[in-house]
Amino acid sequence: MIVIKRSGEEVTFDSSKIENAVRKANAATIETDRMDEETIQIITRTVTDQCSEFSRAVSVEEIQDMVETAIMAERAFQVAHNYITYRYERALVRKANTTDKQILSLIGRYNEEAKQENSNKNPTVNSTQRDYMAGEVSKDITRRFLLPADIWDAHEKGIIHFHDADYFAQPMYNCCLVNLEDMLQNGTVISETMIEKPHSFATACNIATQIIAQVASNQYGGQTITLSHLAPFVEVSRQKHRKNVEEELAEAGITADPEKIAKIAEERVHKEIVTGVQTIQYQIITLMTTNGQAPFVTVYMYLDEVPEGQTRDDLAMIIEETLRQRIQGVKNEKGVYITPAFPKLIYVLDEDNIHNDSKYYELTKLAAQCTAKRMVPDYISAKLMRELKGDVYGCMGCRSFLTPDRFTDTGTFGNPENAGNFKPGVHKYYGRFNQGVVTINLVDVACSSEGNMEKFWEIMNERLDLCHRALRIRHEHLLGTPSDVAPILWQNGAIARLKKGEVIDPLLYNGYSTISLGYAGLAECVWRMLGVSHTSEEGMKFGLEVMQALNDACTTWKKAENIDYSVYGTPIESTTYKFAKCLQERFGIIEHVTDKNYITNSYHIHVTEDINAFDKLTKEAKFQQLSPGGAISYVEVPNMQNNIQAVLALMKHIYKTIMYAELNTKSDFCQVCGYDGEIQIVEDEHGKLIWRCPNCGNTDQDKMNVARRTCGYIGTQFWNQGRTQEIKERVLHL
Repeated sequence: MIVIKRSGEEVTFDSSKIENAVRKANAATIETDRMDEETIQIITRTVTDQCSEFSRAVSVEEIQDMVETAIMAERAFQVAHNYITYRYERALVRKANTTDKQILSLIGRYNEEAKQENSNKNPTVNSTQRDYMAGEVSKDITRRFLLPADIWDAHEKGIIHFHDADYFAQPMYNCCLVNLEDMLQNGTVISETMIEKPHSFATACNIATQIIAQVASNQYGGQTITLSHLAPFVEVSRQKHRKNVEEELAEAGITADPEKIAKIAEERVHKEIVTGVQTIQYQIITLMTTNGQAPFVTVYMYLDEVPEGQTRDDLAMIIEETLRQRIQGVKNEKGVYITPAFPKLIYVLDEDNIHNDSKYYELTKLAAQCTAKRMVPDYISAKLMRELKGDVYGCMGCRSFLTPDRFTDTGTFGNPENAGNFKPGVHKYYGRFNQGVVTINLVDVACSSEGNMEKFWEIMNERLDLCHRALRIRHEHLLGTPSDVAPILWQNGAIARLKKGEVIDPLLYNGYSTISLGYAGLAECVWRMLGVSHTSEEGMKFGLEVMQALNDACTTWKKAENIDYSVYGTPIESTTYKFAKCLQERFGIIEHVTDKNYITNSYHIHVTEDINAFDKLTKEAKFQQLSPGGAISYVEVPNMQNNIQAVLALMKHIYKTIMYAELNTKSDFCQVCGYDGEIQIVEDEHGKLIWRCPNCGNTDQDKMNVARRTCGYIGTQFWNQGRTQEIKERVLHL
């Protein structure tokens, strides 16, 4: 068995430490109230047996709680008093200095929790360690000064989750849609250097990657750029190449007709598109931002974002090259092509590319090949999005959607961000952002109510009030932020072009930005209340009622405060494990509810439930409609590289059925033996889940490349035990 110390370090379970702690408390008790030797042994065995029942590592705090309970069960109340007093005294000592041990464990590279906190961060490198160390200080400040005690207590107990406390000490927002068009067309400033409008597609791509890196270093969530903002620069390059070809031929004394000149120029344009897309792909993968990872960036591919004609055809060429390069993959340190985690790709399905006779159907077939090979792109149905939102636009880095741009009686909200590409009467999405997230643990609401429906709704309202107060704190923490804190965002066009010293407050109201009420564990919540899956008629009815309650709360808050609260299907990566551990500690093991080391993301059907891909998407679509602030559905599929027609069938079903969805395949490589099949999850001698190559038995995570979809985005093999168990237990839907 493994024990997680308070520093995050993992150590082997040692029952003698339990016995010694009980002996010390016993020795500090007057002789008449002491326990005998047999009782001490009983308590030690009881706690040891309880720890062995967990299919995960147990924390020191959990073990100490078990010891307290066991001593009390033996009615040794004075011994229990002394044990509790000692714990309290040690807690006071730790409270006086809450960060040193955590920071030292990071520097010493033995903090296992940090290693598994983010599957796309390597905590052994200096840049990541610096970010984590700063995060420890930020969390400490947040706990002691910035959040009320009841909100932090609820966060610690897994009742709610106050996201990104490791960044909350600074006035930073979550994620955004970058206004790349304004920055490229009207110029920007990067590191106090003026960047003018590029004169070629290749230069535009290069500048875009610099912008991406700067934005990533000034926010903590994901960002999205759209290829449509790069498309106009293809024509710039085309005209440049035509001129150069004419001059070159004239100098050589060659007379060529315009058609020949155009053909040669077009060949050069295509080469430049290849180079430009390659720049974006490799720059994003190799860049290291100040938060210790490659930029968490999504590339949005929607043909109808640009006018029909040459510009749309140029955009199609860029999309095609992006897909081709992703199909190829990138080389790992062994020189083998593998699946990169970023950039994430989103491909929009619409009438001009979804049908067999659609103009751009060949592009859609290429997207299907890319999905089968590299798990991306994800798919947005323009048809469903128009029905649900009235508009078609991309989500931010990890599924967060803005509320639709709304208009006033005077015609438009205006241009408070002072964007250079503002067009009166035209909906605006790029340059908008999300203020942050607080997530409610729906499973805890159900367990706390003990299955009593009246009590469930009472507790739900109490928890929603708690979330609302926490969200208000996030919002108020941003109020008064001067534009000077992040010039690339607030002054130089990524979000706004405010003046120096100007505050960002107007961008926090009127729907310009959103703030998210996250939720997790709907599947387990429904099962605890009704004893059925939320795919059943009864379960679905109740599940939709729960989702509607979240939306009603957001509507009430939004109406009262003019802040765009929105329901968000949280992509919990490490929090799924935290919530599960807290639930087990508070309520014990409940079958189908707390018997896993993870809880289910958002409204998703449980990963172990047997259901086919088409039914899963159809059923989940009803819940996705009530998650307007962001959500994504997925289906787990086998290797589909030889069955592209099945991928296309699923894509067409997505187009007709659900707004945002993806297909999960597997893409692994063992650096020891060269095996490129599925690397498996097994238990080691301590019961810990690890990755092992089925060909050579390699278990060194640093010598393998594992790519799995975890929360809507691709991660690598460094997940925590809860998420690893969830991946292991996924059933195929096709």
